[in-house]
Amino acid sequence: MNKLVKIWLPLLLAVAFCFGMLVEGNLIGRKINMSGFRPLRQSKIDAIISNIGASYVDTVDVADLEEKAAISLLKELDPHSTYISAEEFAEMNEPLEGNFDGIGVQFNIQKDTVYVVAVIAGGPSEKVGLRAGDRIVTVGDSLIAGVGISNNDVMKLLRGPRGTKVQVGVARRGEKGLVPFEITRGQIPLYSIDVSYMLNSHTGYIKLSKFARTTYKEFQEAVAKLKAQGMQNLIFDLRGNGGGYMDAAINVVDEFLPYSSLIVYTEGAHRERNEFKASMRQSCKDLKLAVLIDEFSASASEITAGAIQDNDRGIIVGRRSFGKGLVQEPIMFPDNSSVRLTIARYYTPSGRCIQKPYNQSDEDYYADLENRYERGEFMERDSIKIADSTEYFTTGGRVVYGGGGIMPDVFIPADTTGGSAYYNKISRKGCEYQFSLEYTDRNRVALSKLKKADEFVSYLKGQNILEQFVAYAETQGVKRDARGISQSRQLIETQIIALIARNVIDNDGFYPIIHRIDKTLQQSINIVENKSLKNL
Repeated sequence: MNKLVKIWLPLLLAVAFCFGMLVEGNLIGRKINMSGFRPLRQSKIDAIISNIGASYVDTVDVADLEEKAAISLLKELDPHSTYISAEEFAEMNEPLEGNFDGIGVQFNIQKDTVYVVAVIAGGPSEKVGLRAGDRIVTVGDSLIAGVGISNNDVMKLLRGPRGTKVQVGVARRGEKGLVPFEITRGQIPLYSIDVSYMLNSHTGYIKLSKFARTTYKEFQEAVAKLKAQGMQNLIFDLRGNGGGYMDAAINVVDEFLPYSSLIVYTEGAHRERNEFKASMRQSCKDLKLAVLIDEFSASASEITAGAIQDNDRGIIVGRRSFGKGLVQEPIMFPDNSSVRLTIARYYTPSGRCIQKPYNQSDEDYYADLENRYERGEFMERDSIKIADSTEYFTTGGRVVYGGGGIMPDVFIPADTTGGSAYYNKISRKGCEYQFSLEYTDRNRVALSKLKKADEFVSYLKGQNILEQFVAYAETQGVKRDARGISQSRQLIETQIIALIARNVIDNDGFYPIIHRIDKTLQQSINIVENKSLKNL
């Protein structure tokens, strides 16, 4: 398990950081304040680039030089001020905009073949008859199976402006030859809420993956749905949420706090203090609340958790968050490239900035989470180093600290139970994912009759799914290990069943099953139902 954490930690950090550096704290629609700028004159950098273009001995790509100069210049500032090329800008903003143009499928590349995991309801692919389990072999005149194609290359082929057409050739179980489809690309929605459902008769659960343009509307709809089902308590899961738009976080928090409560404020050397306070919304004012965070919860997630904690509105559960408290503002250039320039820090209501130190090298900054793991912070609260020893106080008088993320009210260590050498081997090879896809493909007719998570658990356990998996893993080079299988039985079996359910009924199947082994969630249910802040 320790080896797995070390392998995946840098990758997960990169994912969380990508969201964290996008438009965290970006005040949407606000024009750039030019009042503090001095009159334009040719700088040394402009003069050097101009002379290189006009006089250098060899031909030089001046535009490329300018980009490299911008990147080097911004590296001298903070880790979140960054230059973004025109191509990167579109790709990085897309997850937060709430939609994209494409054919409407979720896919995986398995055995060098593009496998359709799910077809988005109402999307272009569903309308022409594409199905989950189909394998896309050709796109236009291009063969994409067996040629080592990447995920990015597949997306470039399948995505495109709405209204344009793309021809695909599909291999389908039971059909001879390729089945041709002509698909007219359309607008495909991207959702920021992964799932919302009732954990029991009075406790609801909402999993938010990012703070996007559509988040607030999605959140309102999810709350209304769960309240109609009897929700009195809410577990709001921000684990792994790398952030997004600041105003989305403010709007969500606004639903929980009394009128005029301070949510967050921003301030910088050239920006006056700007406060954001709660209005009269309060649709969630009567809900008991637990907010789940971990080391990958960043920026807008930390604004949310900090506002709830400092106003003593709910209980923060999990592990110390990432620690990003800087506000970026976009500066756009004519070629659609941009600079995300840090223009302020944001502060939680008690006055703390949760930005972790960045006065050392970029390498040290990016390696922070790995260092936390090495120090034992994921396992023991006492191992956590507080960067800012200043005491801040919540509205109820509790002491909180800044300078390196939000410290939870209730610390829950990373769960390593169920780990074994056998589990590490199957995970490194991705056997669970491969098996779940192949099993779903072979048994789609029977599985399509199952509509609820409990039905998948009952049916697949009856099929002795764990033994089938162990036999499959042997074909992938992982020898049967009776002791390891016994140690990891519940973990492996639950993951496989959850993945198969996701292949058929999406996240409504996956999360209710995987949550059975989610100790943080299970403890949070007990906390939100049985504790108050006075008991912490």
